[in-house]
Amino acid sequence: MSKMFKISLPDGSVREMPEGSTPADVAAAIGPGLAKAALAARVNGEVRDITRPFEEDAELALITARDERDALELVRHDFAHVLAEAVQNLYPGTQITFGPATDDGFYYDFAPAPGRGPFTEEDLPTIEEEMRRVIGRDEPLIREVWQREDVRDFFRRQGESFKAEWVMELPKGEPITMYRSGKADHNWLDLCRGPHLASTGKLDPQAFKLTRVSGAYWRGDPANPMLSRIYGTAWLNKKQLAEHLTRLEEAAKRDHRKIGREMDLFHLQEEAHGSIFWHPKGYLIWRELEAYMRRRLDAGGYQEVKTPQLMDARQWEKSGHWGKYRENMFIVPDEIPSGEDEGPVLSGDAQLMALKPMNCPAHVLIFKQGITSYRDLPLRMAEFGCCHRNEPHGALHGLMRVRQFTQDDAHIFCREDQLVEEVALFCDLLDRVYHDLGFDKYAIKLALRPDKRFGSDEMWDWSEQSLRDAVAATGRNTAEFGWEELPGEGAFYAPKLEFHLTDAIGRTWQVGTIQTDTVLPERLDATYVGEDGARHRPVMLHRAILGSFERFIGILIEHHAGRFPLWLAPVQAVVATIVSDADGYAEEVAAKLRAAGLRADTDLRNEKINYKVREHSLAKVPLLLVVGKREAEEGTVAVRRLGSDDRQQMMPLDEAIATFAAEAVPPDLVRRPG
Repeated sequence: MSKMFKISLPDGSVREMPEGSTPADVAAAIGPGLAKAALAARVNGEVRDITRPFEEDAELALITARDERDALELVRHDFAHVLAEAVQNLYPGTQITFGPATDDGFYYDFAPAPGRGPFTEEDLPTIEEEMRRVIGRDEPLIREVWQREDVRDFFRRQGESFKAEWVMELPKGEPITMYRSGKADHNWLDLCRGPHLASTGKLDPQAFKLTRVSGAYWRGDPANPMLSRIYGTAWLNKKQLAEHLTRLEEAAKRDHRKIGREMDLFHLQEEAHGSIFWHPKGYLIWRELEAYMRRRLDAGGYQEVKTPQLMDARQWEKSGHWGKYRENMFIVPDEIPSGEDEGPVLSGDAQLMALKPMNCPAHVLIFKQGITSYRDLPLRMAEFGCCHRNEPHGALHGLMRVRQFTQDDAHIFCREDQLVEEVALFCDLLDRVYHDLGFDKYAIKLALRPDKRFGSDEMWDWSEQSLRDAVAATGRNTAEFGWEELPGEGAFYAPKLEFHLTDAIGRTWQVGTIQTDTVLPERLDATYVGEDGARHRPVMLHRAILGSFERFIGILIEHHAGRFPLWLAPVQAVVATIVSDADGYAEEVAAKLRAAGLRADTDLRNEKINYKVREHSLAKVPLLLVVGKREAEEGTVAVRRLGSDDRQQMMPLDEAIATFAAEAVPPDLVRRPG
């Protein structure tokens, strides 16, 4: 008689299944509809192949397309494997390396066969057709556990040197799994942890598209061979793919680098890789945003500080950042002559220094000046701090990924009993800021302890629960706010709340964060005098709302497609003449606009008015005031608002100025009725 396993289902029911049974068997026992819909299984919390047999009593949740996050991860992983198989079918001698899922699809890195050059985008249609043939064959994907040496020997025989190298570096004791794709007449193998769908036929052949090709070094090291990386996007069905491609088209129109050039906001160049050259109009946006944030922080009880950019490297060792971030830090001098693995050292007569990648240790040093009492807490310390991180050259991306950036950073030092209230206050502040800046939807995620971390399990238990309690206190731990917990994604010193904005075309951006930290105060010996007269450690909350000014302005540009709300627009109004006889009146109008606090220019060029309208529309100027002889005689202006096509409104000048001045008031300064 075979052994029976008890399989517990999400509805509380328990099914007994014989040894050798799989989640697919459970799905079939429940009903044919579920058997067809089930893609994979979560067994005791681990996502597995639906055809992998149970090994013991287990808790089972079947994954279908309704579980979109898990389903997309599986589908994209499978498309990467299908891509690799298709490429090797078409181009024998091509070596395969890595092929992970990404946020919107997948990629796979290949070493082209000897004598063949790198893959190009002209190859993609042919590869797509072969991928559809692989999907159409409905090849089973079969998990097999191999011995490490057998995997190495197999790939060596196949001429796959990259896979043969990689398998020998996998952690000892970790099961080595190979996935076999195909039936007896067609067999293809790849080294992979899994899981996978039951077969390639579970994929929708119309739900993917190969998008581009680039170069990529083996294991990201420029000393290694250059590979061809083929990217694709993949979804659960054709409709999702079409929606994504439409978003990509819209995103291309909204690209902040393109709009930045059109509006003359900023530029980048090789002389300062990863740093931004802000032009006057772009810096006006920065200044308005900074002034707005400073007013919000002042009202929230924050005290602004300014700390050095260059600090002794031994301070970073004390804080723990040296071991975690050193490879991304700019070090002065940039060569360490000795003791490379022994922490910071002295180089000649100069101390080893580092440009700060974050502000937190410096804020602890300010906190430690003098004696702090429990009555002084909470202490909210803010800084618009300029930081530097040595991001890889290939990762730099306009304003979104830079090496020099300014954080809207702050650290709150508080007692344990104040923590929940402080986090709740921060959530309320962040909510006001996001809505003021035009973002009506955001999600809140709780990133939990990673495997490698500082601090005790008790500390992590308390910190994580405190963040849960704080969000619950604001009523935002709901589906409306996309509340979700993310195991393993916290910082090495603290769990954190992440705030993910949704922009105008449905993309999400992780920007705000707040982290509960008891580790750094301990490492840097920060204390306050408690009510009992003894020394106590404060809790340190690391928090940001925008994240960095550079990246957030990039997000704002793309969210608004350059059409900023009036208070943020670098040029708020242009007075354009129809005839030269109105030049004097145009100057008078512009002067009155400026006197009312508006940023106004004139356009007195000898050009047709339609040309001027089109040019200022491309420059995303919110208000165009057209004046001619009639307007000059009557003291009026013809107003064209950006996006209103050819519609214009005749307004008396004084009324127009009063209207626009009121509209241009930053949202935090608008007086509400009552």
